[in-house]
Amino acid sequence: MHNHRTTITQFLIEEQRHVTGATGDFTSLLNDIVTACKVISNYVNHGALIGVLGSLESENVQGETQKKLDVISNDVFLHSNDWAGHLAAMASEEMDDIYEIPAGYPRGKYLMTFDPLDGSSNSDVNVSVGTIFSILRCPPGVDKPTLQDFLQPGTQQICAGYALYGPSTVMVLTTGNGVNGFTLDQNIGEFILTHPKMRIPETTNEFAINMSNMRFWEPAITRYVEECLAGKTGTRGRDFNMRWIASMVAEVHRILTRGGVFMYPLDSKNLAQGGRLRLMYEANPMSFIVEQAGGASSTGRQRIMEVQPTGLHQRVPVILGSKDEVEQIISYYSAS
Repeated sequence: MHNHRTTITQFLIEEQRHVTGATGDFTSLLNDIVTACKVISNYVNHGALIGVLGSLESENVQGETQKKLDVISNDVFLHSNDWAGHLAAMASEEMDDIYEIPAGYPRGKYLMTFDPLDGSSNSDVNVSVGTIFSILRCPPGVDKPTLQDFLQPGTQQICAGYALYGPSTVMVLTTGNGVNGFTLDQNIGEFILTHPKMRIPETTNEFAINMSNMRFWEPAITRYVEECLAGKTGTRGRDFNMRWIASMVAEVHRILTRGGVFMYPLDSKNLAQGGRLRLMYEANPMSFIVEQAGGASSTGRQRIMEVQPTGLHQRVPVILGSKDEVEQIISYYSAS
């Protein structure tokens, strides 16, 4: 009865067959990432049963208090991917500097950036969290990558994906050829293709933003949200719902599934930082996925994937989701 089900390994191998000259190196790298996400899923699912909830007395490079699961997930991702010879170096939201492949391990031709546990503040209250990753090519001839080698715009990504640890564990991937989703079958320990060729509806009646920041917003965002709140009686002529999960993975997954727009815009509160979300670990990979699913992603003033990174932990404003809504918001920025 289940013989027709496609596992993520089968899917990746079939995709690889369409690429002339493919060596299987990239497919093996993705399999290592899949393994890491299975391990993290197991930790997240067991939570208090194995003592992994709660905070540590440490902060990450962003000055945020680290959760136990942040550190565990970071270690899992590093050590699942540093030994096999696919990567030249890695960079994590939880670490100040790039992670060099340990001596004695072969170095590969790819670079990876990742957020090991996005939305980790939700873990203690049993709300969805996730892992986000992005893969870039290491520049030709570079044996020992430096920070500068990572500072590539999002358009240079060759793969982006996330794992969502919710009621079920789901992995969503793009290699620039559309977006596909896989659900972890706990009985067999395999991700199964369950959401082929995911597409974001172009129009939506749903928006997600942290309303507590309203007093800090720029006029374009204030105008857009006020129009949504006015509903049928306003210029938009229809009612909207609002959602806010405080986990980017969960927000983007909802948008991929049923449409919507997610906003963490530039405001007077985060102006000095340049925004709230990290370009390399969150905004770029999610923008790649959203665009590949027919959506749009912008800072309000520029396509996110065309932003030239200037730092590993650079922050940017993020407005992404259903194309029509994102374009409407961009038009308000242009007008203001």
